[in-house]
Amino acid sequence: MIAAGRFWETAPLEALTAGQWEALCDGCARCCLHKLEDQDTRTVYYTDVACPLLDVAACRCTDYQRRYERMPACVRLTCETVRETSWLPASCAYRLRALGKPLPRWHHLVSGSMDGVHRSGASVRGKAVLLENPDENTLMGRIVEMVPTRTGLRLFLPARSRPTEGDIP
Repeated sequence: MIAAGRFWETAPLEALTAGQWEALCDGCARCCLHKLEDQDTRTVYYTDVACPLLDVAACRCTDYQRRYERMPACVRLTCETVRETSWLPASCAYRLRALGKPLPRWHHLVSGSMDGVHRSGASVRGKAVLLENPDENTLMGRIVEMVPTRTGLRLFLPARSRPTEGDIP
């Protein structure tokens, strides 16, 4: 049995309860961004385009219970997928714990503040956009960089004009 206290420091991912697994999520919502992968190099490119189910201000899914039904491309994070998925950010709590590393200071389980992920700049709040049915060409024009910082990777938006309400299809 795992101690309920600071479970994230000692428990392997496989031993977490469903509630502990959910609590481990840092709420950055970077997994909810569209990504492109170069088939030759396997390099993954993030875009600033979010899943249509993402509340971009809260960085939370608006239909979490039915997300896989509504968005078939949504990846179910499990112990296996966390270890196999190359596009999870370096600061992702699931990835860190799978590697036996500590959570960042801003993580809500460490700091006690659900807002720490946003204050740190690690979340997509204020950086992601919702576009209806973006195609690959649209996504190619919306690639952003992940910039390393001492607290993990941060989403960096290259200078460009941002879409206005009339620009969104």
